[in-house]
Amino acid sequence: MQNELIVGKNPKSRISEAINGVRTNLEFLSVNGPCKNLLITSPCSGDGKSFISANLAISFAQLGKKVLLVDCDMRKGRQHKIFKIQNKVGLSNLLITDLKKYKSYIQSTSIENLAVLSRGIVPPNPSELLSSEKTKKLVEILDKDYDVIIWDGTPIIGLSDSLIMTNIVDKVILVCSYKKTPMELLANSKKILGNFDTKLAGCIVNNMPQKDNKYYYYNYYY
Repeated sequence: MQNELIVGKNPKSRISEAINGVRTNLEFLSVNGPCKNLLITSPCSGDGKSFISANLAISFAQLGKKVLLVDCDMRKGRQHKIFKIQNKVGLSNLLITDLKKYKSYIQSTSIENLAVLSRGIVPPNPSELLSSEKTKKLVEILDKDYDVIIWDGTPIIGLSDSLIMTNIVDKVILVCSYKKTPMELLANSKKILGNFDTKLAGCIVNNMPQKDNKYYYYNYYY
């Protein structure tokens, strides 16, 4: 499997510079309010939200911040594959047990300052688990231990999971894929998030061509 952890493997690459630019923008946003719990979502699957989530988490960790990446896509989440960690137990398992044992579900990674809570087994009721009071309680618990918590959510279109999470997190980032994500789906996703009074931080355009460096960099986040 191709190593997707670009920011950790090649910190001087164009992609790493773009991700670090996103991180910097988010730090500026924190001046006007909390920007600790970040939800990464997308209009549909295949837009690259998990890739962005993983590398943005690494970018924050490289600043010396204590970072937790939570895979809250309990349907098809793949952070355990990206980081090559186990997924026998994870978020879904934790939400049906005693939250006091949360530390035993969190795994360290090869990246300093970065830990991951994988999705766990696929439950029959992901939306119900995320909308439970235990999820809100978990966020409160994790807030005390970490500087930045990145939640890798489900796509917006057709699923309610990420919409549920918008009421818990501080900011939402929408990821789309250059010339792949249909514009109508992107617009529809933004409209849906707006209906939920979401604090949308911005949109990341993934897979932008590298022919024009300036165009590539500054359109990665807007």
